[in-house]
Amino acid sequence: MATTAGQRTSGRIWQYVRGTAYPQSKLQTSSKLLYRHSPCASSLCRNHSIYTTTKLNPDEKTFDKILIANRGEIACRVMQTCKAMGIKTVAIYSEADASALHVQMADEAMCVGPAASRESYLNVDRIMEVIKITGAQAVHPGYGFLSENKDFAKRLTSEGVVFIGPGTQAIQAMGDKIESKILAKNAGVHTIPGFDGVIKDEEEAVIKANEIGYPVMLKASAGGGGKGMRIAWNDNEAREGFRLSSQEAASSFGDDRLLIEKFIDNPRHIEIQVLADSHGNTIYLNERECSIQRRNQKVVEEAPSTFLDAETRKGMGEQAVQLAKAVNYVTAGTVEFLVDSQRNFYFLEMNTRLQVEHPITECTTGVDIVQEMIRAAKGYPLQLTQADVPINGWAVECRVYAEDPYKSFGLPSIGHLYRYEEPKHIPNVRVDTGIQEGSEISIHYDPMISKLITYGKDREEALKLMTKALDSYIIRGVTHNISLLQDIISNPKFISGDIDTKFLPTEYPDGFKGYQLQADEETMLAAVASCVYVKDENKARQFLNQTRVPSVPSKVEDCQLRVTVAGQDYDTVINETEQGYKVTVNGAEVTVDGAWSTAQDIITPSINGNPFDLQVISHAATGAVQLQFKGTVFPLTVLRKEMADLKSLMPEKVKPDQSKEVISPMPGKVQAIKVEIGQKVFEGQEVCVIEAMKMHNSLFALANGKVKSIMCAVGDSIAEEDILIELE
Repeated sequence: MATTAGQRTSGRIWQYVRGTAYPQSKLQTSSKLLYRHSPCASSLCRNHSIYTTTKLNPDEKTFDKILIANRGEIACRVMQTCKAMGIKTVAIYSEADASALHVQMADEAMCVGPAASRESYLNVDRIMEVIKITGAQAVHPGYGFLSENKDFAKRLTSEGVVFIGPGTQAIQAMGDKIESKILAKNAGVHTIPGFDGVIKDEEEAVIKANEIGYPVMLKASAGGGGKGMRIAWNDNEAREGFRLSSQEAASSFGDDRLLIEKFIDNPRHIEIQVLADSHGNTIYLNERECSIQRRNQKVVEEAPSTFLDAETRKGMGEQAVQLAKAVNYVTAGTVEFLVDSQRNFYFLEMNTRLQVEHPITECTTGVDIVQEMIRAAKGYPLQLTQADVPINGWAVECRVYAEDPYKSFGLPSIGHLYRYEEPKHIPNVRVDTGIQEGSEISIHYDPMISKLITYGKDREEALKLMTKALDSYIIRGVTHNISLLQDIISNPKFISGDIDTKFLPTEYPDGFKGYQLQADEETMLAAVASCVYVKDENKARQFLNQTRVPSVPSKVEDCQLRVTVAGQDYDTVINETEQGYKVTVNGAEVTVDGAWSTAQDIITPSINGNPFDLQVISHAATGAVQLQFKGTVFPLTVLRKEMADLKSLMPEKVKPDQSKEVISPMPGKVQAIKVEIGQKVFEGQEVCVIEAMKMHNSLFALANGKVKSIMCAVGDSIAEEDILIELE
C-alpha cells in the first residue's frame, strides 16, 4: 500500500491501519498516518518453542484481537505468544516510535501522541479511542506505563474491554507499599520492620529513621523499578533521600508519598513468580535470584537461586500464594523478598504485572507465562497444578542497556544503531528485544537494548553460554554495558554464588574500570593489532598492484611496529607465514593464524594454538585500532617504529582544568537548579538535578568557588558533557 497522507473517497478522508481503512472522522486530528510495513508482521515473529514448551490448544478460543499498551521488547514479547495463539495484535506508538520493531510486528498500529510518555503511552483517552476504532477485545499492558494503573484497568472493564492483569482491588492493595505491607502482615507473610505510615516531611523522615535505626530505606509508596528509592545511613542522607525520592516519585508515578523501613544490610533479592486463575487455583513457579543491581534496578538475574534450599523455597512460595489469595489475585504476579544470610526472608513488594525477568522462569519451568495470563483473562483454569511445576536446568538473564558502565555502573547513552547483530546462532540463547539495526535509542524511554537469556542443563553451562553470547553480540552506535555484564558473570564471587544486593559497590568500590588485562593478554592484543595493521596494509598493496604499480611488493616482510596497549608500548616484528603470521612481541614469539578478515566484526584468531573471541570495533590508516576483548573495548595505537619514535618527540597536549565546571555526565533534562549567580559554593555541594530516563541525579561542585554563570534553565534538554554551571 502506498504511503500517502490520506486518500479522499466520496468526500471523506481515510487513514490506514495495517491495510484496514478507517474514516478520519473517527480519529482525532493528532492521529498520524498508519501504514503497512514490510516485512509483514508474521515474518518478524520467532518460533514459539524458543520461549517455552507449553502446548497450544487450537480448540481453545480466547480473543480475536488484543491491544498491547506498551512499547519495546515487552510489546514484542507479548506479540510472540499472541501470534502463536492465532490472536491478532494492535500496537500503539508515539511519534518517536513510528518505525519501532513492535509497530512492525503488530497486525495493526496507531499513533497515540508525541514522544513524551504522558502524552502517548500514558494517554488513556487516546488509547481508549484506538481500542474502539480497532475493535480490540482485550488489552495487555506489559510492564511499566499503565500496567499497574487501577484507574486504567477500571475504565477498560467499564467499557467492556478485558484487562489482561489482576482486578483493580489487587492492583490498589499491592501497588501501595504501605497498604500492601499491612495486608502482608495480616496474611501471615514475614515483613521488614518499619513505619507503617506516610512520611510527611524531611524532619519526620529523620525522626522515624532514628526510631527504626540506621540504615533505613526511603521508597515511593506507589513506586517500582528502583525509582523513588534511597538508602540513608545518617540524618543528612535521610533529609536528602526524602527530597530526591519524593521528587522522583511524583515525576514517575504522580504520587510523592514515601514510606520508611529498616534496610537489611547484605541481603539477597529473591522473588517468587505466582500464577492464579479465577477458579481459586494459585501456584508458584519457583524463584528468581535478582541480587545483582545498580541503583535498585536489576542487571543480572538467574533461576533458580544458588542460595535457596528446598525448605526455604517452599516456605517463600507458600507465603507468596497466601498473599495472592488474600487479595483474590488473578493472572501472573511476582512477590519480591529480601533474604538474609540465615535464609530468613522478608516481604518487599508485589508486582501486579508481568515481570521484566520472566523469561528465565519460562526457560526452567516450560510455562508460557503470557499465554497463561491471556487464558486466565478469558476465564480458563490453569493448565497445571503445583505438583506439575518443575525446575529443569538453569537460566541466566543479562539486561543489555545503552549505558556507559564506567559512569556510576551505567548512565544512559543515546544514538543510532548502525550495526546490530544478536547472537542467535548459538544454541539455547534467547534474545528479547524491541530494536533492530537502524533503531534509535532516545532520551525519552528506558535505554534497554535487550534481555539476553541463556539456558543450560546446569549453572556452569548457562554461564558458559552467556560468556559466548556476550562475546558474539555486535552493537555499534551507542555505548553499551556488555563489558560490565561480562565482568560480573566471570567474577569468582559471582561464579561461587556469593552475592548480595551490594555486589557491585563491594566488588568495584572505585567504580567499574573495565576488564583488567593480564601481561600475557596485553601481548596477545599487541600481536592481533599488528596483524590487523598488516592485513589492512596488504589490502592497500593489492589495490596498488591492481592499478599497475609493479614496484610495490604484495606482502609485508619484517614489518617493525610499535603497539600501545593500556598505556604500555610493545615493539613488534611481523612476518607472514603459510598458516598466518609470526609476530615477535618485545622479543617473545607469537603465532597467529590468518583465517580471519578485518572486514568482519567478530574474529576468532588462534594465538599460539589457543582460540580467542575478539571483536574489531574499528581500525584506521592512522594506526588507531579498537579491539573488544572480554566485553571491554581496548583502544590501541599501531605505528611504524620510525613514526612512533618521531611521535614521542612531540609535546603532549595539556588537559584543561575542568574543576570549575559542572558538566552533565549524561543526556537528560534539567529538573532543578540549586544555586544562583554570585553564590558561594563548596566542593561536594549539590548545584543542580538532572532527570534522565525518569531517574533524578544530583550534580555537585568539584571545587570551592563562586557561581560565575548558569548555562541552562529548568526544563532544558541537555546532552552528555554539556557545561551547565561555571565557577570562579
